[in-house]
Amino acid sequence: MRRRTLLQGSAAALAALSAPRLGLAQNSKVLRFKPNADATIVDPVFTTAFSTRYLAMLSYDTLYGMDNALNPHPQMVAGHEIEEDGKLWRLTLREGLRFHDGEPVLARDCVASLRRWGTVDAMGQLLFSMTDDLSAPSDKEIVFRLKRPFPLLPNALAKSTSYIPVIMPERLIPKERRAVTEVVGSGPFRYLANEHVDGSRSVWAKFEGYVPRSGGEAEFTSGPKIAYVDRVEWHIIPDHPTAAAAITSGEVDWYEDVMPDLAPMLRRSRDIVLSSYNPAGNMGVLGLNHLQPPFDNPAVRRAVLGAIDQAEIMSAIAGSDRALWNDGVGYFCPDSPMASDAGITALRSPRDYDKVKRDLVAAGYKGEKVGFLSATNFFTMSQQADVAADQLRRAGMNVEIIPVDFGLWLQRRTNKGPVDQGGWSCTTTLLPGLDFWDPTSHLPLRGNGERAWFGWPTAPSLEELRDRWVVAPDAAARQAIAREIQEQAFRDVPYIPTGRWRDLTAYRRNVSGVLTGMPLFYNLKKG
Repeated sequence: MRRRTLLQGSAAALAALSAPRLGLAQNSKVLRFKPNADATIVDPVFTTAFSTRYLAMLSYDTLYGMDNALNPHPQMVAGHEIEEDGKLWRLTLREGLRFHDGEPVLARDCVASLRRWGTVDAMGQLLFSMTDDLSAPSDKEIVFRLKRPFPLLPNALAKSTSYIPVIMPERLIPKERRAVTEVVGSGPFRYLANEHVDGSRSVWAKFEGYVPRSGGEAEFTSGPKIAYVDRVEWHIIPDHPTAAAAITSGEVDWYEDVMPDLAPMLRRSRDIVLSSYNPAGNMGVLGLNHLQPPFDNPAVRRAVLGAIDQAEIMSAIAGSDRALWNDGVGYFCPDSPMASDAGITALRSPRDYDKVKRDLVAAGYKGEKVGFLSATNFFTMSQQADVAADQLRRAGMNVEIIPVDFGLWLQRRTNKGPVDQGGWSCTTTLLPGLDFWDPTSHLPLRGNGERAWFGWPTAPSLEELRDRWVVAPDAAARQAIAREIQEQAFRDVPYIPTGRWRDLTAYRRNVSGVLTGMPLFYNLKKG
């Protein structure tokens, strides 16, 4: 897939079911959406949950945005000036920016927000490692003084994947590492906390004080973000057949995560459009806890690579249609120019469970319990967990599933302790393919120990290679280093890739203006 067409969507007609009555959505100014999960954490700099990312794009704004070709454009900033041979950047906020509480957005709010983001995000950590000083000399001006030129600065501040650099009021930003619980952004929709029903409904209203960026067209997270509907309601429907019935009857307008088994039944409807809004797809992750046995042992991690059958996992998630998934996938999204076959034999060779058993014994595995944390009410996560757990058992590991709902999963995966103290040994999750596009945005590929993503791998060689990639002189050099990164990753095993799949999404035909990349609610019209 060429870069310039990465986020171009595709659509195909869908079909009908009979539905129970949940309350018809006839109001053209109300958009009703069935997300993959509730936003149990509302802080987009505290979690990588997809639903919180969608909340971020409803409620907040970013200094820069990305178009469909992943090029950055000024969003909250009017523009920037670069001085001192690329080591000084002056960003100027545009006029009319206000938070939902009516207060103006000031440069100091941006500085505080970015500093917090830079402590947790992979690309943010990279940017701030090259930053001598970040300041707000006036209410409108943000100044980066860099140790060396960093031309990717707008790309970093336009980031739309895990840990989004949203701008929030300085007063809400805690000094310690904890989640912000009050949603006060400056985006096109205002979060209505008083209407939230945990596990059932979240609601936003059009923010009348939002001033869209002038000029251009809305693409992905860039351009004028215009709220055409007055209200966005998320309806949490855990049962997929019920969700399919609801969109068929018009009781919801958009069903985010259609199960492949339901698509044939829906395909007959003239009132529904089926598409894949995320052409880069989702990348599956089998996370390993590097701080606790048995996966604190790199030889055990390498042995376990031979047990994971990506095709089995992908078919459990996306069905038998091979057009919807890929196996034999390494550490970069298959559509990325950084993807390669380096070291991939570890996942592509025939699975030999007797050999894996011998390798595990040789590595020092002595039957220790493997606590496999599974989010049972999140289909793609639980399917990965069920199949991967079975594969580990076939390899002779003592696996015990720890079943929790998604909200508890988000909490428990932060526990670094042993399983009997509320921790975990391994777990499954997913991130968009764009998160795995290159080493700068690839959270699970970091190897910076306690500061790394959940699993907390320490891999100095991966860190050194990433730094080399950033300063590589051209695309060919970056691709060569990316091959080295993947080879090293198969030695260090920060996590195990479980494959790539493309979600199906369905929306009513009277909904128009659907953008690609992720569920985005500006630009949507309901006629």
